This record gives sequence, structure tokens and C-alpha cells, in this order.
Amino acid sequence: GAFTGADRKKHGLMEVADGGVLFLDEISSMPLDIQAKLLRALEERAFRRVGGTNLIHVDVQLLAASNRDLKTMIRDGQFREDLYYRLKVVDLHLPPLRERGSDIPELVGHFLRMQNARQGMNVTDVTPRAIEAMMAYSWPGNIRELSNTVERAMLFCDGETIDLPELPTDIVRAGEAGAAAAG
Repeated sequence: GAFTGADRKKHGLMEVADGGVLFLDEISSMPLDIQAKLLRALEERAFRRVGGTNLIHVDVQLLAASNRDLKTMIRDGQFREDLYYRLKVVDLHLPPLRERGSDIPELVGHFLRMQNARQGMNVTDVTPRAIEAMMAYSWPGNIRELSNTVERAMLFCDGETIDLPELPTDIVRAGEAGAAAAG
């Protein structure tokens, strides 16, 4: 093969997504040389495997996400401007979770249901004070952090209801600070 361990044909993401949608999360972390290859593949609707000679044609719609400002990255030479405009057919800005505190109760409910189904658990509720603490927290890790927090709380929960003792200390502190500021 072209590199150690490349002893068999393995379909890459673009091949697997052929005829459908390929989601690239955190495209901002993609190295510039790979960005160039992605751009070429999108424009030509074809690519060659590493070490390969055959042109593989694909029909892929690309959906990309980033938690970083790509325009700033372009200005700083960290993201290709041509790829940015190739991707920017529809630009959807989703504010960070810290700006959408009112979404937290519904998201927590979603993650509870998802984890209950996945883990075979039966944690069905969250106390109002635990929800208030989560709403007061800034969520620097965004939705992933909230999902992981709910999963962690469920693992520490002895009954069917998550309360403050099951939450990480920094979230509990945010709730206490929010309660103190409110009066």
C-alpha cells in the first residue's frame, strides 16, 4: 500500500456518503493541505485515494460545522477563503448554549430520554434547582458539555431524579451565584 497498514481497499468518508450528505464537524481544525484536497474533490466531484491512480467520482452534499469564526481564521491564514465560499451556500448561525439558556430544560429532557434508552436507565426528572443551576452556567463546551453533564449526573443518580449533588461543582457554583444575584 501507499503507507504502512494500507494493505486493503477501504472506503473513505466521501465514498460512503456518495449520493448523500457528508457532515464534517469542526472543519476549522482541518489542516490547510487537507482543505485544498477537499476543495478540489468538491469542485471536481472526484478524488484519488492516497497512493491510488483511479479517479473516484462522487456526488456528495457537504454540511460543515465549526465553533470558531472562519472569517477570522481566513484573515489569519488558518482557513482557505476559496473553501469557505465553496461551503457557504447556506450559512446557519446557531448561537452558543450560553446565549440560549431557555433551551436548556428541553435539551436536558432530550438527553435524559436518549441516555435512558441507550443505557437502560430510568432517570426521569431533574429538580427545578438543578435546572436553574444549569441555566446559570456558561457552558463553554456547549451542547456536548451539556450532554456529558446529563450522562454523568444520571450515572451518579440513586433514584429517578437528578438534583444538585449529581451535578459538577462548577455548575452548582454557577447556580448559587445566580441565586445570590437574583436576590
